[in-house]
Amino acid sequence: MVLGKVKTLAVCFDYLNDNNVPVYSGGDSVSGRVIIEVAGEVRVKMLNITARGVAKVRWTESRNAGANTAYTQNYTEEVEYLNHSDTLIGEERDEDSPEEALTVLNTGLHEFAFSFLLPQMPLATSFEGKHGSVRYWVRAELYRPWLLPVRVKKEFTVFEHIDINTPLLLAPQAGTKDKTLCCWFCASGPISLSAKIERKGYTPGESLQIFAEVENCSSRVVVPKAALCQTQTYFAKGKARQLQQQVAALRGDTLSQGKSQSWEGKLLHIPPVSPSILDCPLIRVEYSLMVYVDIPGGLNLSLSLPLVIGTIPLHAFTSRTSSISSYCCTVSWPERPEAPPSYSDLAVTEEQRRGCLERCEGSEVNQEGQGTLQAYITEFRFQPPPLYSEVDPNPEPSCGGQETRPLTLSLRTTLTCSEQTGNYTYR
Repeated sequence: MVLGKVKTLAVCFDYLNDNNVPVYSGGDSVSGRVIIEVAGEVRVKMLNITARGVAKVRWTESRNAGANTAYTQNYTEEVEYLNHSDTLIGEERDEDSPEEALTVLNTGLHEFAFSFLLPQMPLATSFEGKHGSVRYWVRAELYRPWLLPVRVKKEFTVFEHIDINTPLLLAPQAGTKDKTLCCWFCASGPISLSAKIERKGYTPGESLQIFAEVENCSSRVVVPKAALCQTQTYFAKGKARQLQQQVAALRGDTLSQGKSQSWEGKLLHIPPVSPSILDCPLIRVEYSLMVYVDIPGGLNLSLSLPLVIGTIPLHAFTSRTSSISSYCCTVSWPERPEAPPSYSDLAVTEEQRRGCLERCEGSEVNQEGQGTLQAYITEFRFQPPPLYSEVDPNPEPSCGGQETRPLTLSLRTTLTCSEQTGNYTYR
């Protein structure tokens, strides 16, 4: 638009993403240029920039004040996240001051750089909704003597990053529901539904793997379905306004009476949607996966699994860990390990001990003393473990009138049994 001799006034940002959109987050430096193209000499009094970030909600409700009286109630709230201003040409002066410092711009293109820091705090993610928005922008204003100011406004995007590589967002989500259909005094069989997803956090562009089981024991024909739902909640003056919409959906096969259906990782693609907004006091954006059974002529059987749409995608190692955790959740582990056998179960009876000793005494002795030693070892093997004592049971005689000092022992024995030979060993 040409006003006077100013042909172009534009704002350009230095940093752009792959889609040529300026994207920032809390604490980032925002830099850019104000571009002015003029034809001929133009006298400029001042060039200002203003950066703003505002969350705003607004809606109306009709009220009745009497029989024939109605009025409209407005609900409006606003929260400011950013307010920065800077002067690129000229100086701020009082309007009553007669002196004016003018800058002359010659024919051609002129660029003026600017930069500022976003607040080092959680900022609400940019969002556009039916009853509210979160917007960030830079406005440039060019003032000339005796002419109306020229203004231009350029918006930029702010993302409050949500990392889905956290234990809370990597946890599987599951649920089960059933419903019995009734018509007056007649009740048909139940309809059961169970669903599960691998994790709670996803990013736009990913696909949800849905695992579900549907069993139809009723007399009606039903259809299992799934939908990704976005819930927008607006807050103002102590009131709340909620809006829900589907952003993606899929449909299963028709189920007749007595039939069942399984979804083994049925895919639901997540389109480009706004990330979850969880920290803004005026606007809240949440997501959920609705797995439901469409029942003609009745209320649907639905199951809601909460989701969080983040900005930092899943790492490769985290993906493998999440899959292992999801598998472990499906494995049935024993509730309590078996207790070890008690000593009384392993103890040898007196009859078994005497029988073993008699067999050893009746065996041939090939070498001197072998039979006696074998009998002694066998008898010791069937004895219970010795008792703990801090006094030597066989003290040595005292020498030279010196007293015998008690012998301190630290005795620990373990009884082990061989399954092949039936022998018991103390260690």
